[in-house]
Amino acid sequence: MSASVLPLRRPNGLRVLDVCCGAGGLSMGYYLAGFDVVGVDNRPQPNYPFPFVQADGLDYTAAHGHTFDLVHGSWPCERYATVTRWRGNPDEHPDLIDPGRQVMEATGRPWVIENVPETATASLLRPDYLLCGTQFGLCVRRHRVFETSWQGGGDLVPPCWHHKGLLAFEHKGERAYADAMGCTWMTNLEARKAVPPAYTHFIATQYLALHEEAAA
Repeated sequence: MSASVLPLRRPNGLRVLDVCCGAGGLSMGYYLAGFDVVGVDNRPQPNYPFPFVQADGLDYTAAHGHTFDLVHGSWPCERYATVTRWRGNPDEHPDLIDPGRQVMEATGRPWVIENVPETATASLLRPDYLLCGTQFGLCVRRHRVFETSWQGGGDLVPPCWHHKGLLAFEHKGERAYADAMGCTWMTNLEARKAVPPAYTHFIATQYLALHEEAAA
């Protein structure tokens, strides 16, 4: 997906920094909510659809985070994910949630941290929002926790509905799963770690509503 074929949206004049952005699933949600997005990742992201900087996320946030209106961090989840305990060694993956939170708080800007539900179970993240694809009419079960500097609030979403017919995350069906998440511009491999744009579209809408209420 190139900038010339991005979905239509109404810009709100605000900028968000998406740290550890991957191929841009959550970036797309912020874009659809009206934000201009800059993504940062320590690996090349050739299919990322917005302005991109390859850099260390902690360093870039410390140096530039204060220049944005909102800072989002999807700090690596492998250390905390159940699948890593099944198939790997959690100690081989970095523990960046606390360092990420500290550097985001130091920007003085509102912030959002996204990660797998296991981080809330282990009290690493406060589950201000716990979201699933089925809450947004998507045919996927994919839970993610969001901790925010404003500690949640706003409009409620319906509960999960894990009905029959949901697409399973399996390698033979990766393309269908990626498309069902709304990550149509990604490769199958990129979509393995992606999160549906609907999640941050919702988060951004909550932030904007609360921000406008506070300014009124």
